[in-house]
Amino acid sequence: MSEKKPVIVYGASGYTGRLVCEYLREYNIPFIAAGRSAEKLNAAMKSNVAGIETADYEVVPVPHTVAALTELFKGASVVLNTVGPFAKFGGEVVQACLASRCHYTDTTGEQDWLITLEQEFGTRFANAGLLLAPGIAQMYTTGEIAAQLCLETPGLDTLDIAVFWGGSPTIASTQTILVNAAMAKAYYLEQNKYVEHQPDAGLYNLAIPGQHELALALPWGGTSHPVWFKQDPRVANVKVLGGVFNRALMLGVPQIVAAALEATKDMKPDERYAALAQTAAGVMNTMPPRENPRVNKSLDSVYASGPLGRAHCVIYGNSNYKQTGMLQAYAAAHLLQQPPKRVGFASGCQAFGHRELLGQLRSFGLVGKPVLTVHD
Repeated sequence: MSEKKPVIVYGASGYTGRLVCEYLREYNIPFIAAGRSAEKLNAAMKSNVAGIETADYEVVPVPHTVAALTELFKGASVVLNTVGPFAKFGGEVVQACLASRCHYTDTTGEQDWLITLEQEFGTRFANAGLLLAPGIAQMYTTGEIAAQLCLETPGLDTLDIAVFWGGSPTIASTQTILVNAAMAKAYYLEQNKYVEHQPDAGLYNLAIPGQHELALALPWGGTSHPVWFKQDPRVANVKVLGGVFNRALMLGVPQIVAAALEATKDMKPDERYAALAQTAAGVMNTMPPRENPRVNKSLDSVYASGPLGRAHCVIYGNSNYKQTGMLQAYAAAHLLQQPPKRVGFASGCQAFGHRELLGQLRSFGLVGKPVLTVHD
């Protein structure tokens, strides 16, 4: 390579990675599409990335080792990581980013991974002047934008968050859901302390804006929000539930998870991971179709409350994976032009500003104007 591209998409052949590449092209940012297989990367770029013929990119296969990734990252500025489950595969990427002095983002929703990153790498990235921003994705960042809009009203300390989307999880997301459910606990935040969700609580019934039928929800591993807001002095309590609009699919999720846990409960960690991955492949082993905004809708609803005030924000959107791709690409665009608002461990909103991210989502037609109601 004559001159290193400034952005590296690691896991570019996956469903989300392709969309990240597509939006990097929209932002006119040169990038390296990286992953283990050159064949898969080339096929994904040529067949699944709209407008790729006008993008400035290179395909680079790389082994998943700290040494190889460090060598690849040297000379770049930002690494956008889409290779999960992140608790299993993310460590090498983060270490390589620190060694090569690159900003790091990913699309995770694995709460245990966020907690590990904050504890083990947050200070090290901050001391290096680098951003460590896991969980920049629709399921977390769009809801965080809604929460931050509510928190513009002073005196609110409790966040009740619901996240819903249309469609079904990708291959990687399905695997992550099973692995995370089997091998990690899920927490919410109560009086600024982590409290474990009841593991056998089953499905929750939620009344969500815009429909008469109750929606079915799960904690989805606790999500990113309790971790991000634990260090926010305004917030003491955070609880998140979410799901897909497809009721039949939601009814099946707890059964699939319970069966997988029972079948693998006596296995060693590596054996258990392999078995869970095999189960996930049996549930979802094909790439979902490209999102259709008339089908793949999203809804993020946040009730914020305090002793004497309330706020409610709803953001209606579409194409949650496209939202993720765009948010990742904008993170790179911002980091290439100016420092983030915060270095070290930070959320997308903490690093780039919630109104800035909202403006980008709206400019691409991915979300509508937030519906914000305040009683103070």
